[in-house]
Amino acid sequence: MIEDMISEMLETIRKRHPLVHNITNYVVMNYTANVLLALGASPVMAHAPEEVEEMVGLAGALVINIGTLSTPWVDSMFLAARAAEKHSIPIILDPVGAGATRFRTDTARRLLNEIHVTAVRGNASEILALAGESGSTRGVDSVHGAEDARNVASQLARKHDTVIAVTGVEDFVTDGVRNSTISNGHPLMGRVTGTGCSASAITGAFCAVEPDALIAATGALTTFGLAGEMAARSNPGPGSFQILLLDALDSIDHNIIKERARLSAS
Repeated sequence: MIEDMISEMLETIRKRHPLVHNITNYVVMNYTANVLLALGASPVMAHAPEEVEEMVGLAGALVINIGTLSTPWVDSMFLAARAAEKHSIPIILDPVGAGATRFRTDTARRLLNEIHVTAVRGNASEILALAGESGSTRGVDSVHGAEDARNVASQLARKHDTVIAVTGVEDFVTDGVRNSTISNGHPLMGRVTGTGCSASAITGAFCAVEPDALIAATGALTTFGLAGEMAARSNPGPGSFQILLLDALDSIDHNIIKERARLSAS
């Protein structure tokens, strides 16, 4: 069963503590690092061009997040990504805000076109923008639901031989042939910064221990959604919810996954 596979991946992360190299935005660096630590992985946030190639060679996965772009950071992203390709290290792309500005959209499309990306995790508007569809955003917020991007996500996955994970009220994961739908999560996850970025980082941790990227992304988003539900049980405000989410990631186990995961495959 998929729930057993998710539990096994989580256990492997906690045993191996895979290094996840993040070139991510400075709004969320601290929280994303803590999310990975709570999960059981080992984070590193390195973006200097002088070291990214060497650092990614030590990592189990590379997560590229375009949230606070600058030209030097884009250069580092490509250096790290090409080094990851050379070492067969999985690459996860988070196209934050694609569709909002030309710089963001063009950078995300270049990465997808020029690099063999293992998985893309984004909201519906970002995924639509990657595909050249109507993917306008409010800053980095989606104006579409995951259901709006399902067909486009499947086409994009087939075109680029990658896995596309569209997150929203429900999450949809596809490799263009197989699909997963995940219904776990909580509305508070959309009221604090960094949860989308954290979902991408967690996807990196799962991809570091599982070569099937669709299974890995499904496991990552199910685990994160369950943690969101656990963190919200005491009806916290957004501030305390962030802390409780870290605690939930630390305490989630096989029984919780088996009893509470709400997902389907097709």
